Amino acid sequence: MESSEAETEKSAEEALLLPRETLLSAGIHIGTRIKTADMEPFIYRVRPDGLFVLDVKKTDERIRVAAKFLAQFEPQKVVAVSARLYGRTPVKRFCEVTNAIPVVGRFLPGLFTNPSFPYHLEPDVVLVTDPRADRQAVKEASVVGIPVVALCDTDNSFSNIDLVIPTNNKGRRALAMVYWLLARQVLRERGELGPDEDLSLSVEDFETKVAEAESHR
Repeated sequence: MESSEAETEKSAEEALLLPRETLLSAGIHIGTRIKTADMEPFIYRVRPDGLFVLDVKKTDERIRVAAKFLAQFEPQKVVAVSARLYGRTPVKRFCEVTNAIPVVGRFLPGLFTNPSFPYHLEPDVVLVTDPRADRQAVKEASVVGIPVVALCDTDNSFSNIDLVIPTNNKGRRALAMVYWLLARQVLRERGELGPDEDLSLSVEDFETKVAEAESHR
């Protein structure tokens, strides 16, 4: 019986995009002390300190689903957004690798909805780092009927979100890891990377550096 359980656990481990320990060390499972009803299905447990913990297996599954979905669109019709400081470098690197369009920092009202706006964009799909911080992008995407893929923490709701990736969307390392995995999986889905190939950029390359973060404060 013990052997069978060990084999099952090993099989589940091998099914993940990266070893469980690697995912956990990046903190992608660490949520907040707030749990919304929307996010409840993705929560694994609550820690003694009150932090809700996300199920990394479900995060892994949703990264695969989101990558398959995003890979269906022309790269230049995919817009990735992050108002969050720690999400800006990961978004830029994701777009660099996948040829998507980055929108980082303040989202200018009318970017999706006003055709006369000088920087007007007409994406076919939008990827946001945090539905709350990126609410203007989510709102405008909804107005013009663009599907939204969102990284959602335990405190997020799913209003106007079409596809959720449950993850820590506030941590510096966590955001780098999730965007790195998503970029790699998108390229694999497009056939631009083999099933066992990695990106030329590392997870560290996707991570916002402390000095960079301090310069924006």
